Amino acid sequence: MPRPAWWLLLSAILIAAPSAAVPRFSELPAPERRSLNVSGSAEIKVPPDEVLISVGVESRAIALAEAKRLNDADVAKALAFLRASGVPDKDVQTDYVNIEPRYPYDNSTKVVARLTPEFYVARKSIGVRLTRIGAYESVLAGLLANGAQHVHGIEFRTSQLRKHRDAARALAIRAAQDKADALAHELGVRRGAVYSVSESYSGGWWRGGGWGGAGGGQMMQNVVQQAGDEGGEDDGATLAVGQISVNATVSASFAIE
Repeated sequence: MPRPAWWLLLSAILIAAPSAAVPRFSELPAPERRSLNVSGSAEIKVPPDEVLISVGVESRAIALAEAKRLNDADVAKALAFLRASGVPDKDVQTDYVNIEPRYPYDNSTKVVARLTPEFYVARKSIGVRLTRIGAYESVLAGLLANGAQHVHGIEFRTSQLRKHRDAARALAIRAAQDKADALAHELGVRRGAVYSVSESYSGGWWRGGGWGGAGGGQMMQNVVQQAGDEGGEDDGATLAVGQISVNATVSASFAIE
């Protein structure tokens, strides 16, 4: 006896339907996921093992050639001091050069009074990398006494940043897992596998100073000059470098079982 058409249609649908397997956690839509979302942070304190110093040399003269000559002389004086202090040439770089005319201005209208420059300003910056942290103050004071007039920036860093970030990340992961276990225990559930994770970092350096010899840069310059003006006996270092922080944060989502 032939089966009715509706029976044949139902059979085709059942054959074509997939097996009723339980979907994996990651395949579930977001609203159906039961998860613990936590973050863990860690901070590692390390002593800096290098310092980057950026100083500026500025010269002014009525003639362009004279401004450049004066600036070159001061830069040469600063470079000679660095060599005499044992700083390798590979750790010294003139990384900024600027020459500009300065025109007189009318104070009321702020317009150029005439086309002839009143004087010229020549500037260069010298970047220095020191691996002897203990020599930091004497080198900076020596630069300010040998041609440099401005402190653009000072940065204490660690050359082992990757190693310290890896260590901080491992601690942050452990903190995230511990936090997830504590939450699961309080809620009466079990922490399952992790299905998403992200990381972020900060630190590894300490930056001070400012640009153009103003603000923090000028204050740092004044402090160093005062420390080196007397020329008497060395009273010891006046800057406590201390330690710098390397931070890591790990955010993770764990399945709830």
